[in-house]
Amino acid sequence: MTFQDIQSFFKFSRGQRAGVFLLLFLIVLVQTVYFFFDFKVQSNKSPEKEKWMSLQIQMDSLKKEKQDYVPKIYPFNPNFITDFKGYKLGMSVQEIDRLLAFRKENKYVNSPEEFQHVTKVSDSLLIAIAPYFKFPDWVKNKKEFKENKKYPFTAFGKNEKIVIIDINQATQEDLIKIKGIGEVISLRILKFKGSLGGFVSMEQMKDVWGLTPEVIESLNTHFKITVLPKVNKIDINNASIKELSQFPYFNYQLAKQIVTFRSMNGDFKNIEDLTKIKGLSIEMANIIALYLDF
Repeated sequence: MTFQDIQSFFKFSRGQRAGVFLLLFLIVLVQTVYFFFDFKVQSNKSPEKEKWMSLQIQMDSLKKEKQDYVPKIYPFNPNFITDFKGYKLGMSVQEIDRLLAFRKENKYVNSPEEFQHVTKVSDSLLIAIAPYFKFPDWVKNKKEFKENKKYPFTAFGKNEKIVIIDINQATQEDLIKIKGIGEVISLRILKFKGSLGGFVSMEQMKDVWGLTPEVIESLNTHFKITVLPKVNKIDINNASIKELSQFPYFNYQLAKQIVTFRSMNGDFKNIEDLTKIKGLSIEMANIIALYLDF
């Protein structure tokens, strides 16, 4: 290809030259506009709105966790279900009221079947919550105990000479001779004695659940405290809330009151100081004091 051939490519008519110059002008114009102006999409979201959106995401996440959360149920005694506990378990108001009315009569349910009979809960709810029922040991051992040794009923005869026995030395055979005391209640008396380390007063028979006034009177006729037992006394001025609450006569709330009173007023010096605790009568304090070390 010669130079003349190449030169022929650059020969334009007047109209072509005008078109080329117009195209160059448009290219320069577009590049200039693009250089001096920002064509990025501007966000209409304010910082406050973005902050709220972030919080909304967190709230949605927490709601999802709450929906997915399955509360863990711990073993419990169904005799002491409160309104709130019953609601959490899925019981209706009527079912809870039936149980509370039953308990006001100082009665207890001792099996899932009795619980359903009293509350009228559905079979499906009973199946769901019954595995978590926790009854006292004497209830669980009731059947086993009945199948164990059968004690012959040898009640005290009316004309038989009364031989008074120390209640702390009494055996199960001795206790079931009292009319109104069977295998279950006799075992309950012995377990209560074991938890205390020994009885210090026959008045403590009133604290054994299931004993009627007539049976207690009969017990006082045939048993008494001849020698005070040697018990491991509780140091009331140094024991913690946990240690105090393990004592049969102190629940957690009473143990907490004792520690609070002790921290505000100093050490307990005598029984009179103990009676200043709300919920402790003088008669009860006189008994409890024998298990305490001031």
